[in-house]
Amino acid sequence: MNNRQTTLKAPIEISGVGLHTGLEVKITLQPAGIGHGYKFKRVDIENQPVIPADCDLVVDVERGTTLEKNGAKIGTIEHLLAALVGCEVDNVLIEVNAPEIPIMDGSSGPFVQEIKKVGKVEQQAERQYLVIEENTLFNIPERHIDMIAMPYDDGTRMTVMIDYNSPVLGSQHASITSMDQFENEVASSRTFCFLHELEALAKANLIKGGDLENAIVIVDRKVEENELNDLAQLLNKERVEVKEEGILNNVDLRHQNEPARHKLLDLIGDLELV
Repeated sequence: MNNRQTTLKAPIEISGVGLHTGLEVKITLQPAGIGHGYKFKRVDIENQPVIPADCDLVVDVERGTTLEKNGAKIGTIEHLLAALVGCEVDNVLIEVNAPEIPIMDGSSGPFVQEIKKVGKVEQQAERQYLVIEENTLFNIPERHIDMIAMPYDDGTRMTVMIDYNSPVLGSQHASITSMDQFENEVASSRTFCFLHELEALAKANLIKGGDLENAIVIVDRKVEENELNDLAQLLNKERVEVKEEGILNNVDLRHQNEPARHKLLDLIGDLELV
């Protein structure tokens, strides 16, 4: 394990659509100094406020993580943060001209590819690590969510298990023991939702930039032809259909347990927020 802090060798420009706002978004990842960490700079707002990646600034976790400081917000940050953590880049200033990070293909993969192209450089300072000294529990009973952080002497290990009581998904798990696994094992896992959630998400003024190219839609019930027509209109498609695997339209899963791996991706993205 490299114990030196790192930053990018050069700036990186990335553009794409915002999942929830539908806005065209441009971000620039700028190299940053020792101890800077990850910070978001809203260049589209007067005085260009800066929002650190800090768990105390989280104000919303509805279909993404949103930070807010002094009235300035930035959302859908988890895939980009996961890419930075997974590539072991410690110090970056993220300039963004919209209230959310672009969704790209619904995964962390495009961010990882751009980071790998530019590369990183070591800085003359040691990394600081969070050390878990005793079991720490967190749960949300009404959502059937349980998390536990335990001491582990050999670095970091993360394991995610999910069970949505869905005949399509079944019970799944994914695990990572080294960030060397991130690029090939986790980064390409995409955002997913269930078919029955789409209408509710749309009515909640979310997923304005949602598309079958940037998310997996899991069909967990029988769908009538008229409903498929309504879905096609919602998703701006001429036609949608349900594959035998229970996935909407012609989408091939990259991993058999992709939903579990996506949850693991989100967990890695939240590491800097601890």
